[in-house]
Amino acid sequence: MAKIQARTGIMGGTFDPIHNGHLILADMAYKELCLDKVVFVPSGNSYMKTNVLETSKRVEMARLAIDGYPQFELSMIEAESSKNSYTSETLERLAKENPDICRFLIIGADSLFQMEKWHKPEKIFSLATLVCAVRDDCGIDEIKQKGAELSRMGAEIIYLDMPKIDISSTDIREKVRRNLPIAEYVPAKVADYIRQERLYYEKD
Repeated sequence: MAKIQARTGIMGGTFDPIHNGHLILADMAYKELCLDKVVFVPSGNSYMKTNVLETSKRVEMARLAIDGYPQFELSMIEAESSKNSYTSETLERLAKENPDICRFLIIGADSLFQMEKWHKPEKIFSLATLVCAVRDDCGIDEIKQKGAELSRMGAEIIYLDMPKIDISSTDIREKVRRNLPIAEYVPAKVADYIRQERLYYEKD
């Protein structure tokens, strides 16, 4: 009898801060693709983004956000590394640790257009199926055309229909700086942590 492989979603990012959009996307992928779990991987030293909040605080927000979701896990594989975080290397490490797992890398449509600039994209394609969130109002034809280009490089892509969610970490940080409410954009525990730690506020 063939061995049934576990199916794991992987959701990486700076999570600066993590927000409800991340959780909704992860939960949709979990349900639609019949995943066994979704692992959140906060980046450590990102080579693509600068001026991000210190790693320990971003990790803590991610931990608070997924608390109470048994289908979600937190991985410190990038956060505990002093080197730059590369998705290709993270997937390679995860594959070595659990070679029998089917990996699904969950990304937004914007990441699909940047994928060729990522470190060793062909390695990413060989180690995980891409799960790309798309919206009907967000140029689906253009997205699938880009997906076709990446497929010729070896990518296997699943398109996941997403509701329109106008949430971004950039907007949340700006709202905090302007002292505007963020309760509808992030989990309550994350909002409390941001307030308690005075994250993103104008410097006193």
